[in-house]
Amino acid sequence: MSNRFKPKFNIKKGDNVVVIAGDDKDVKKPRKVLEVFPDKGRILVEGVNIVTRHTKPSAQNTRGGIVKKEASIHISNVMLWDAKAGEATKVKRTRENGKLVRISKKSEGVIK
Repeated sequence: MSNRFKPKFNIKKGDNVVVIAGDDKDVKKPRKVLEVFPDKGRILVEGVNIVTRHTKPSAQNTRGGIVKKEASIHISNVMLWDAKAGEATKVKRTRENGKLVRISKKSEGVIK
């Protein structure tokens, strides 16, 4: 991503999202966001894009071996899950009482 402008994304850590593109595409199964990398435009989602790492034995991991863990996916491949509507939704941002809040376009409700 460009260093000139800091990107603003509508997805935060702890949100529920659905994967809309890629190998793990499932539009009806919401998953939890573990971490967001705004400078790279990527996101870490629970149970998505599983990769295997071959690790050597170390002080923390005395056995070593093959470890499966999540890798990041691009933020454009996910959509925010709206629990009220029961499906994926786009997000708009407005000010309420001087605070910026996210509002679902499907159910018009505030996303916490």
